[in-house]
Amino acid sequence: MIDLFLPFLLYSFLGFLLELLHARVHGSRGHGRKCLLFLPLCPVYGFGTLAILHMPAPLLNNPLTVFLAGGLLATLVEYGVALFYQVGAGVKFWDYSQQPGNLGGKICPLYTLFWSLLSLPLVYVFHPFLRRLLDLAAGLPAWLLQLLFLFFAADSLVSLWLLHRTGSTDCLMWYCPPLQPRRQAQ
Repeated sequence: MIDLFLPFLLYSFLGFLLELLHARVHGSRGHGRKCLLFLPLCPVYGFGTLAILHMPAPLLNNPLTVFLAGGLLATLVEYGVALFYQVGAGVKFWDYSQQPGNLGGKICPLYTLFWSLLSLPLVYVFHPFLRRLLDLAAGLPAWLLQLLFLFFAADSLVSLWLLHRTGSTDCLMWYCPPLQPRRQAQ
């Protein structure tokens, strides 16, 4: 379980950072998207990453199949997560309905391409490097890992309850002001 939970947390957190960067650069409503009340996590990235990293070894050894299968798997995960939030909590964290070729606003070819492009550095650069960090974290005392899991589970349940109750993702947002252009010295 620890081999799934810690990478899930790490990549969900890195996904949150990616979302913050996107929000700052594009000025998206001044918010960074996250999916839990307390923990700065975007679980779709954690689940998508786990799907990519757990492809069969022959697929992981070929960059072309990592690109194609990684994008497809992560897109399937993205669809499943979007469906879960829509049906289970009555909210949408993203809506690609304005993108060409979208499927119910949940997925679209453009973001499948982004997942494909992220798959290559994930498999060949980031995960081999971050694996050392994950191995160190796996050596933490069992009680601490259990406490982290309980906090994550409690945060997930409270977050789902809030989403369902409010019908809006705004209850989970962190404020993130858009980047302002630098003023030139007078």
